[in-house]
Amino acid sequence: MIDPDLLKILCCPETHQEVRLAEPALIDKLNGQIAAGKLANRAGQPVKEAIEGGLIRADGKLLYPIRQNIPVLLVDEGILLTS
Repeated sequence: MIDPDLLKILCCPETHQEVRLAEPALIDKLNGQIAAGKLANRAGQPVKEAIEGGLIRADGKLLYPIRQNIPVLLVDEGILLTS
């Protein structure tokens, strides 16, 4: 989905931490929450579109969605991940 060379140079725009691809199981879980209307982005807006994938910040606290094979690296569009 994301070119490995591109992934090496991408980082979180807020903290500049490295990012890694999210596991398919996590994407499936998040898409289930989106379908149920129970997922909001960091700005507090409901996420309405399913995501194809995601980039997780190195600290594991935030996921940047991937839509149409394009990572959406906007801080407000990030999805907070809770344990």
